[in-house]
Amino acid sequence: MAGYLVLGLDPSNYHLEKNPVQEIVIALFTLGGTIVTVGIFRRFIDQETFQSMGFYLNGYRKESIAGLGIGALIMATGFSALVFFKEIQWTGTNVDLSNILLGVVLFVLVALSEELLLRGYVLNNLMKSMHRMAALLVSSVFFSLLHIFNANFSWIGFCNIILAGILLGLPYIYTKSLWLPIALHFSWNFFQGIVFGFNVSGHVTYSLLTQSRTADNIWNGGKFGFEGSALSLVFQAIAIFFLWRYYSKKSELKIETVIPTTIPPTNIQIDKQD
Repeated sequence: MAGYLVLGLDPSNYHLEKNPVQEIVIALFTLGGTIVTVGIFRRFIDQETFQSMGFYLNGYRKESIAGLGIGALIMATGFSALVFFKEIQWTGTNVDLSNILLGVVLFVLVALSEELLLRGYVLNNLMKSMHRMAALLVSSVFFSLLHIFNANFSWIGFCNIILAGILLGLPYIYTKSLWLPIALHFSWNFFQGIVFGFNVSGHVTYSLLTQSRTADNIWNGGKFGFEGSALSLVFQAIAIFFLWRYYSKKSELKIETVIPTTIPPTNIQIDKQD
């Protein structure tokens, strides 16, 4: 609301079309408000450090690269599949470096705000009072509910964003690190909108590749974007399965390292006595 007022916009008109700079200003205010609010709760209610929500430096580079790669792979595969099945048409390219840079800034701010709130704070605290898988589901439903006022929101969009919450939260419940969820969230939005030309959760953005749709339907997601498509449900389910397998195997290896499954041979010799 403060961002809207600074820009001279009506805070009650959520669907007002805004230019990239206005979007960034509002995202900055959102991030600032999130940091202050979550920081106060973390320090005075939870009595824990801000860093403990998931800003550990150990492994941040590897996790960030993995998150960027997963988001880019899903979007590139989805775009290619929809073009192949003629659900969308790639109509050309529109190179504008300033808009690409503005898109990077905007979606970094969005990813930081939402991951700090939803995974770093909400999911983190829910795991202390319930099974981590139940906490993951609850936080993912809450994540989806935050998008219900977006333009062209639908039941399939609701389901897709729940799955997105699970996809983003699954690495967190195993690692307690926010780097992969932040990078994946950024990559998902950036490649969806700025690169491949889908609407991002109902928001229209500049895009490097321009596309058109024969008709808005359940396969291409229509005006809500790729997150409104059935194909997104399939691809996210596959990604969730592979991430779950990866982290489950990794956890099993850690347990076996700490508690060996076999008793190591001993070199101690016991002399027999008469």
